[in-house]
This record gives sequence, C-alpha cells and structure tokens, in this order.
Amino acid sequence: MLYEVINISETASAVAQKTTEAAAKGGEALGQVTFDPFLIGSKGIVISIIGYGIVFIALILLFYMISLMSKLIRLNIRKRLEASGKAKHIDFDKVLTGEVNAAIAMALYLHFQEAHDIESTVLTIEKVQKRYSPWNSKIQGMRTTPIKR
Repeated sequence: MLYEVINISETASAVAQKTTEAAAKGGEALGQVTFDPFLIGSKGIVISIIGYGIVFIALILLFYMISLMSKLIRLNIRKRLEASGKAKHIDFDKVLTGEVNAAIAMALYLHFQEAHDIESTVLTIEKVQKRYSPWNSKIQGMRTTPIKR
C-alpha cells in the first residue's frame, strides 16, 4: 500500500514526455520552464499532505516535550531547596493587604515624581566637524595596484 502511494512513475513519465516534446520543437522551448499543476497526480498530493502532517505533529511533540522538561526542572529545583531548608513558603494573602498595596503604590508614585527635574525644552543643535580619516577616503580606492619588486 505504501509503495503504491510513493510510486510516482506516472507523473515522471508525463514530465519526461513533455520534455521530449519540447526538445523536438527546438532548444528555445527548453529555456521556458513552466509549472503545470495538472501533472501533479493524487499520489503527489497525498505525499505532500503526509509530509506536512508529520512535520506538524513533530512540532507539537517538541513543544510538549520542552514544556514538560521545564516543569520537571522547576520541580527538581523546588525539591532540592525544600530538602536543604532554603525554600520559604510565603502566604501572600496574609502579607499583602489593600492598605499595604496602596502604601507601596503611593511610595513608588512619589519616588518617580521626584526623580525628574524640571527640564527646559530648548534644544541646541551644533554642527560637529568630523576629523579627516584616510580609512573612509574615496581616493584610497582609486589607487593603482602596487608595484611589485
């Protein structure tokens, strides 16, 4: 069954026949390469669909494998920290109340308001002369080849 799907001798013979006809007409016809979608048989379409399907499934499997690996690594690190006693479980519901959040927000707002000075909106643009450098000189590219001794 798989051999029947992969066997594309009909399409190959049709292309060979068109090429032979073009060669018989003259050399000019060979220079004009055209794509004829009607020469693609149903077997070629099946092979294309199978190929796209395999690649798509492989990408999905890679996505799930990488996401699973990252979860396993995080779990492993968490277990190591808990075993060494360095991991601390913080209950954020008890620590951060609405009043604490408001105080933090107000402190950040005041801090960022102080950080900016009153700036003038006058801009001064001065033209700066570039120093001469032979590295970008056009005359260097117009030289003749060096004399060999």
